[in-house]
Amino acid sequence: MAPPAPLLAVRGSVGTSLLHGPPLCEPHSGFSRDSKASRCLAFSRDGTLFSWCNGQDVAVVKCSDGSVVSRFDLPKTSLLDFSPRGTILVTWQVYSKTPSSPQGEANLQLWDVQSGQLIKALFQKKMEAWCPSWSDGEQLCVRSVNNELHFYENNDFNTIANKLHMQKVSDFKLSPGDQPSKVNTSQNIPRPRRKAVKVWLCFCLQVAVYVPGTKGAPSFVRLYQYPALAGPAAALANKSFFKADKVDMQWNHKGTAVLVTASVDVDKTGASYYGEQTLHYLATNGETAAVQLSKNGPIYDVAWSPNSSQFCVVFGFMPAKATIYNLNCDPVFDFGTGPRNAAYYSPQGHILVLAGFGNLQGQMEVWDLKKYKQVSKPQARDSTHFSWCPDGEHIVTATCSPRLRVSNGFRIWHYTGSVLHKHEVAAGSELWEVCWQPFPEGVFPERAISYQSAPSELGTTQTTVKQAYRPPALRHLPAKPSARLQEEEPPQDLRAGGKVPSKVALKNQKKREAKKAARQEGKAAAAPDPPAAQSRAELHTCEPESDKKMKNIKKKLKAIEQLKEMQASGEVLQKNQVVPGHHRWGTSESLT
Repeated sequence: MAPPAPLLAVRGSVGTSLLHGPPLCEPHSGFSRDSKASRCLAFSRDGTLFSWCNGQDVAVVKCSDGSVVSRFDLPKTSLLDFSPRGTILVTWQVYSKTPSSPQGEANLQLWDVQSGQLIKALFQKKMEAWCPSWSDGEQLCVRSVNNELHFYENNDFNTIANKLHMQKVSDFKLSPGDQPSKVNTSQNIPRPRRKAVKVWLCFCLQVAVYVPGTKGAPSFVRLYQYPALAGPAAALANKSFFKADKVDMQWNHKGTAVLVTASVDVDKTGASYYGEQTLHYLATNGETAAVQLSKNGPIYDVAWSPNSSQFCVVFGFMPAKATIYNLNCDPVFDFGTGPRNAAYYSPQGHILVLAGFGNLQGQMEVWDLKKYKQVSKPQARDSTHFSWCPDGEHIVTATCSPRLRVSNGFRIWHYTGSVLHKHEVAAGSELWEVCWQPFPEGVFPERAISYQSAPSELGTTQTTVKQAYRPPALRHLPAKPSARLQEEEPPQDLRAGGKVPSKVALKNQKKREAKKAARQEGKAAAAPDPPAAQSRAELHTCEPESDKKMKNIKKKLKAIEQLKEMQASGEVLQKNQVVPGHHRWGTSESLT
């Protein structure tokens, strides 16, 4: 049985709707479009439920047929999300105080999806990190409260099972998955009685915590394994660093390693207005490292591969570099330089898209990661959103408001560059968000990569290479390598040696390529030129030194003619304007 077509949720000023993904790209027959402007929307992690708030209430429906599961009278809801198994709906509204409640009301609610009952109401003043973090099986839930972490077990929010209190926990990230580990409880039992003791199976999860530095002390990130949270000695790994106003922590899918991007808002050297960033690696086995980048400049994006064994980093001043690293933080493949600032792995991990959005022109590079070969190079101008479809075959790009308030709309692509569906909102309307329906891992298997464009009535938007302009008189001559503001570096496979090529090697390679191109253009120039082109070519000797002398001579002869005219009109010339000892003007021979 073929897997179903994923749904695409669309939210804008004209309402909320659900569309079937490719190849249909039609409205969902079981879902009636809500014409009221929606504030937020969310899918459950397994993709079976869909929820949105239209300013009057919050509704939860089934994605299969659109039937209503529950409704909540929460007109002021600004954010909402599901727990991993879809049993709890989390809603958040802006914290406010009223005369009747000077302390404010609890603005973070946890609701039972099926019964619609309130499980717990909590206070959450800031929008940052508003939603609690669950393990995949919902055995553990973590929430940050007043610089400490509160742990809840089995969705019992009336009892705090454990706490992690440090000097100032600014951020945390719970590892994905529920990793089973065996705990032998017979270690402290006498040997004759150990046979009757069973080995218990418990779920051990890791949490990464970030503590910013104060008074000259460095910032640090530590990894803990729940429930061993007491003291620095219990930490699985510890990495300290300076220059960190904030961090972004990303776990791999297996929960065995985390990447930490530390950044400061101001670069004191004045080299970049992006600030300054560094990248660090921590593993649950205690290994830590600083990822060495081969080009100076900001770190635009960091992405883990779904196989958890590699990660891609986009970094450096424009044109930016993109490099894949292994778990030893050694470079595996260098994609060279280009106009890019983002990296997106397909859900199956076999395709990587390097894109340049925002202030760039929307160029995308689609790469086959098994052959390290480029598949296509489409272009989506003015895009503010990119996301992979769960099937690993299609993507969506969108221009959303308020980032851009003109030309709002979205496109559904095949990774070969074909545009399968295009939607532009009407004049005066805005598009706010598009979101794919998620699916459990393994529903969509990996398919063989095609290098031929998928059939489409809308065609493709492949990026065309623009050649530099050359005047007609020089088009029959071999092209000389032109100087560029930035040197472009080609892709390099680093799997064999594991070393980044030196600048000298790259420079020699560019020289060889330039000579080869000159020889090819020389052969093309051997054909006879048109008469008009030949006559124009005779004006140039193609020798820079001779051309310069001839130009100077013509300039002096023109000045002499001007002086003759001035003398004929009766003007008195200066002594240095007359050739001494002669009553006639010097000729071109005297000037040479």
